[in-house]
Amino acid sequence: MEKEELLAKRIRELAELADRRGCVTFTDFLNLYEQNILQQTIQKFSWIKGETFGGYAGAERQIAAFVPDAPVYAPSGAPGPGGLEYPIACVRLEPLNAKFAEELSHRDLLGALMNLGIDRAKTGDLVPDGAVWYLFCHESLAPMICTELTRVRRTAVRGAVCSLSDFTYTPRTECIKGSVASVRLDSVMALAFRASRSSLLSLIEEAKVFVNGRLITTNAYTLKEEDIVSVRGLGRFRYRGVLGQTKKGRCMVELEKYV
Repeated sequence: MEKEELLAKRIRELAELADRRGCVTFTDFLNLYEQNILQQTIQKFSWIKGETFGGYAGAERQIAAFVPDAPVYAPSGAPGPGGLEYPIACVRLEPLNAKFAEELSHRDLLGALMNLGIDRAKTGDLVPDGAVWYLFCHESLAPMICTELTRVRRTAVRGAVCSLSDFTYTPRTECIKGSVASVRLDSVMALAFRASRSSLLSLIEEAKVFVNGRLITTNAYTLKEEDIVSVRGLGRFRYRGVLGQTKKGRCMVELEKYV
């Protein structure tokens, strides 16, 4: 059975369980592609509500909750939209000695977590704040991560669970302005990632491009102002809109790229 079919089956099982027992059920953390499958699948269950939350507003990886009409039981945890509580914890990771710490990347942190045998599906976003990183994970894993994750590459680190209410995040962005032939998805992506349109076509064909969390499979998709484009492996940007036209009829556009 394909991975997509397995996920759709699991979503159906959780939705039916929530309805049958009258309790809220949760998935693991889902990436954007998996969230797209979630939205397609949950449409078939009109009697149950599906919500998602990743620990903070704007999170890319999110847990889905299935909420029956009159739940008799809802677990305690991190408060998400609508007051529903999710089994999400936030772990603050920082170097023991900032003076001798290496500059760590997302890949470095993720590799250290995988070396502990942690399933990626149990962890959400990794958010940098200078030398400090915030990891969103399933609440059951937080104590183990704080105890076992003591080194990333050659840098000694320590972890501590922090309150989600204390977490604030303002992403760093880069303003990009330039001319494009049109506001088609492939043209604007080429400007954002400084690549040729032809080199980006394979990413669209491989289901790695999302607009506002929805999978886009055609390069001819026309962007609208404030659309957020996410490309797995490259990053994401917000399309701000057209600033004007050049003498040759090209569109001058503005983007806000997350860095």
